[in-house]
Amino acid sequence: MATHTHSSYSCISISAITTTSFARYPPHLFRNASLNANIIRLPPRVFAAPHHLLQDAGASVLVVAGAYALVSGFDSLSQRRIIEQIPFSFQNLSRKLVHILSGLLYMGCWPIFSTSTEARYFAALVPLLNCVRLLVHGLSLVPNEDLIKSVTREGKPEELLRGPLFYVLILILCSVVFWRESPIGVVSLSMMCGGDGIADIMGRRFGIHKIPYNKHKSWVGSISMFTVGFLISIGMLYYFSKFGYFELDRVKTIQRVALVAMVATLVESLPTKGGLDDNISVPLVSIITAYLSFGFQT
Repeated sequence: MATHTHSSYSCISISAITTTSFARYPPHLFRNASLNANIIRLPPRVFAAPHHLLQDAGASVLVVAGAYALVSGFDSLSQRRIIEQIPFSFQNLSRKLVHILSGLLYMGCWPIFSTSTEARYFAALVPLLNCVRLLVHGLSLVPNEDLIKSVTREGKPEELLRGPLFYVLILILCSVVFWRESPIGVVSLSMMCGGDGIADIMGRRFGIHKIPYNKHKSWVGSISMFTVGFLISIGMLYYFSKFGYFELDRVKTIQRVALVAMVATLVESLPTKGGLDDNISVPLVSIITAYLSFGFQT
């Protein structure tokens, strides 16, 4: 895996900047830099060097291969019914594990892309290819029973055009608009993939006590969503901060992520059966809440 040492927005403490550090960058860059909380954020490189293009193209191929291997692995397990003895519909479990792992692993691969501004678009090619795949099979242009069984509830091709399609569209949105320099996209994808995914698994398995205003949702599902979504969000933020993509105040970050998790959990618990899909409502409300909490950092 390629080693990433600096984000496209290098975060440099004012106290650590020396005359030599300033000499590395043209004066006009600092006229456009934003000053916030003793941090200078330098604009990204405008054009990618050839080796950056090769790095990003290679990273895209690697992530596509990994995504294909993940889905194929669960397809194989589903067909062979290897763990069907688990007290949970394995078809649903397989679908939800793909829901949880594919988005989180995709986001976790962002650091292998280069520091160029084009890197986010190379990364977005991965869910874009999946988007095309869902459209082709969802419209029944080309049949694919294995895909339909692994990612749909009722085994109908048109289901691919709802939840699964919304899912990859949100991946594309967060990749292009927020990328890895913003906590907003990281937290939103963590809530959609990890939080919402675990809510369904735990709710179906242990959801005896239902929420009064929605008999299709359970207390254990909502509590699991808040807890797991919060922990995954914190973990992913810590992961990206280690690469230097952003700096976060520990206490304020915990408070802000808890707020996002609470709002997203509340929205997920609302009675919207037959209405807005969770793969749209959860990430969108997470984006809005995170934007109000963290501010728009790109």
